[in-house]
Amino acid sequence: MSKYLQELKNKSNAELQQDLLAAKKELFNLRFQNATQQLKNTARITEVRKNIARIQTVMTEKAKEA
Repeated sequence: MSKYLQELKNKSNAELQQDLLAAKKELFNLRFQNATQQLKNTARITEVRKNIARIQTVMTEKAKEA
């Protein structure tokens, strides 16, 4: 299990919600930069999308446990 995933599992739902919101904002900004030809590291878009999926997965797991 990755360190990032372990950190997510140790966070509360409110913290996960904040992380999800921040990741979605970052993804929006990256897409905007990409559309205007300002983005140099396009792999970051994929990385952020995967992080969003990880956060949502952890949130779903916590909801099923409760």
